Amino acid sequence: MTDFMVVLVLVVAAVGLLRWRRPAWYWLTFGVTLAVLRVLVRYGSVMDACGLTVPPSRWRLALARAANRPMPEPRPPRILRLRPTRTGLVLRLKLRPGQDAFDVAAASDRLRHSFSMYGVTSRELRSGVVEVRMTGYDVLKRVQMPAETDHRPMRVPVALREDGSVHYRDYRAVPHALTLGATESGKSVYQRNLVAGLAPMDVALVGIDCKQGVELFPLARRFSALADDPDTAAEVLEALVVRMGHVYQLIRSQQRITSDVPDAEIAADIWDLPDDLRPVPVVVLVDEVAELALYASKEEEKRRDRIITALVRLAQLGRAAGIYLEICGQRFGSELGKGITMLRAQLTGRTAHRVNDEPSANMAFGDISPDAVLAAIQIPAETRGIAIAGDSSGGWHRIRAPHTSLRQAVNICNRHADRTPDLPELAPFRPALPGIAAEPVPLVKASSVTV
Repeated sequence: MTDFMVVLVLVVAAVGLLRWRRPAWYWLTFGVTLAVLRVLVRYGSVMDACGLTVPPSRWRLALARAANRPMPEPRPPRILRLRPTRTGLVLRLKLRPGQDAFDVAAASDRLRHSFSMYGVTSRELRSGVVEVRMTGYDVLKRVQMPAETDHRPMRVPVALREDGSVHYRDYRAVPHALTLGATESGKSVYQRNLVAGLAPMDVALVGIDCKQGVELFPLARRFSALADDPDTAAEVLEALVVRMGHVYQLIRSQQRITSDVPDAEIAADIWDLPDDLRPVPVVVLVDEVAELALYASKEEEKRRDRIITALVRLAQLGRAAGIYLEICGQRFGSELGKGITMLRAQLTGRTAHRVNDEPSANMAFGDISPDAVLAAIQIPAETRGIAIAGDSSGGWHRIRAPHTSLRQAVNICNRHADRTPDLPELAPFRPALPGIAAEPVPLVKASSVTV
């Protein structure tokens, strides 16, 4: 008996140490089994205590009276599926008549306490079906991306959400995005993950870094164009506007609108074109947008108007031409001058790291979701990399990108430097670095960008 108690104490101590030092390992070994048992045993009483049950129907009451049986109890939502994951549990529920998905969302915090989970979120899959995602530990404390992610064209796995799912930056679904964050908030790491994810793809990267290129210049081997001052940035953006016009002429020439052409084959953007004619898509990364909007003289004001006008044109018209904007900054509001609010209205994706004041959070989410504003201003200073990601639909998530050092990002860009396309419109702005091939292999034929 003494030996058994010693072994039991050692096992309990080992489990406790594992839970403290390696919560992911603890979850996969012990936590998932205990969590499933807790949910199945406590499910009925928890749902009743959280107000997620409905009274029995009239025919059941009548049947109980006729059979002289005890009155039936209130019914909770029916469990359609309970699926363990590497970070938690996924519970799919079928709501009873009279219940609403909002009721489950409002009870998320009570469900978290009742089931002893770290976090609970819910979303409606379809009418009457709700998916409840429960996490067993803090997945954002030490971000570990899954080994396998969903790879599609122009879709980058860039961060991990608090419910354990992967947060993707999908350029075809959300063409343009705004990323805000104070100094030392993790914005640069998020941008590195984005560049590292785009580097292996058939895409052209254009960088605008007015801090003399200190953030993007180390990654220059994978960039088709790079501007490190506002004057060069204005010329790069205007060259992109010219390229956009050439791409639209190519699309017009390939539309083939005749009575015998199916609707699905009529070209309306570059993704409807044949592979051998499709121009390479372009992602424009602006590291600090405020440096492009500030001016101190009449000449700088004229340059600023050129820059903002080009950005607005690219944001309004660039999607169909395969030009996508990724704009970063510490602040982004009407104080930057005319045209800024028009530009912000075109930036569908919004990501906010830790900000220094509430107006900065309102710049990102004030026109989307008040709850996202509240979540953004509550990010503590010691948790670098935590961010709130949302879009114009009003939905938002708490995310964190895995830590990627500058050396890791540089190695990835250097490894895929041969994929850097040569764009004629941007040739004067190609960064000149030793070791770059004199004649890089273009990703499309020369005729695909000129008409």
